[in-house]
Amino acid sequence: MSGQESLTRVVFRSVLIVLTVVLAVYIAYLLRTPLGWLVVALFLAVAMSGPVNFLDRYMRRGLAIAVSYLALFMVPIALGAILVPSIVGAVNDLADNVPEYVDDIQQTVNENKQLRDLDEDYQITQRLEQEAEKLPAELGGAAGTLADLGSGLVSSVFAAVTILILSIFMVSRGRGWVEALLTLQPPDREKRLRRALDRSARAVGSYVAGMLLQATIAGVSTYIVLRILGVPFAGALAVVVFFFDLIPLVGATIAAVFVGLVTLFNDFPIDTIVWVVWAIAYQQVENTVIQPRIQSRAVNVQPFVVLVAVLFGSSLFGVAGALLAIPAAASIQIALYEYWEYRKEIQRLHSDPPLPPAGAGAQAPT
Repeated sequence: MSGQESLTRVVFRSVLIVLTVVLAVYIAYLLRTPLGWLVVALFLAVAMSGPVNFLDRYMRRGLAIAVSYLALFMVPIALGAILVPSIVGAVNDLADNVPEYVDDIQQTVNENKQLRDLDEDYQITQRLEQEAEKLPAELGGAAGTLADLGSGLVSSVFAAVTILILSIFMVSRGRGWVEALLTLQPPDREKRLRRALDRSARAVGSYVAGMLLQATIAGVSTYIVLRILGVPFAGALAVVVFFFDLIPLVGATIAAVFVGLVTLFNDFPIDTIVWVVWAIAYQQVENTVIQPRIQSRAVNVQPFVVLVAVLFGSSLFGVAGALLAIPAAASIQIALYEYWEYRKEIQRLHSDPPLPPAGAGAQAPT
């Protein structure tokens, strides 16, 4: 009877564990959006803790947090101030010069017999002229379409503000929360957990510094190439490449396509061909040499692990997964190392022979 009762308890406990896990996974799925915000806020808080701790040496911590986040908030404003005038000017120039581009195409077609035959069959230049005349009106319609995207922009701004507020709370109070949790652990475990958390925080800070260095190399090299080619708005385009290069895997490609579209209107096809060849070559070097080397030294992770982590993270969670993959891999490596050292210490304690009791080997006096 006792054996049957114990079996019933085991079955009941197993079913209860399975139901609890399923319920936890379902709740996590329902809360995936705020949980994702929390993860991003945690990453941002750890990244911002470096400049906050640096400024904390010279001013009060509250003022250090305010200055650091104000500088972070000014980044998109400065980016808009640099890019918006250039984009508006480029769009206006494009609208004004499209008829001239169509005339050049028509002249090229008239000078080539095969193109002239194709134009007579399909009336390509006539259609281009019609579309060119409609372009100014189409730009106004495009502005109306952009205005319809306001709801999505508002939700994105709300998410960004929420993440910033969460990260500010984490920076200001997070260390106290961590200390409170560590004091509840045994002394040996507290020491290891503290060391693992400190190493993980340094890995995230080094990862952010490595990303900025990599993006700086991409932006500076882009500016040099565009200046050599004589492409307009070289500085603004270099800034675009810098910020897009912060996105692993796809960011550099998106920026290269955007810059390639700009080169179409400068000295086509020479500038476009040179840019495409250079962009492909540089991305191969960046993906296989620059990024793995910088990030492996920054977070002390092997280049192969860096590439695999970025591929897995981007496949599972998209751009956010690609951004967080490398610091997550570094944190997992640190946790595994601490656990491995803990296991070796336990094995040494069990393998060492017990010490004899005090005075056991002493001889009794005669």
